[in-house]
Amino acid sequence: MKATVHVFLKPGVLDVQGKAVENALHGLGWADVKDVRVGRVITFDLAATDTAAAEAEVKAMCDKLLANTVIESYRVEIA
Repeated sequence: MKATVHVFLKPGVLDVQGKAVENALHGLGWADVKDVRVGRVITFDLAATDTAAAEAEVKAMCDKLLANTVIESYRVEIA
């Protein structure tokens, strides 16, 4: 199975990288862009055959390593 994890900062947490991208876009002429947020996508394969078990396993990985749940949220996709 293929797992995809989308990690992003929670609302209200300052996204310094997003602000830098927003400023760069403004400098390149896209002045109407606002509230840019930057996240990351992590993909990997799992040997699991049960979708529910795979999702639970990936959520455990996120809680322990892949996301800082104090300031980040995540979304898991299993295919």
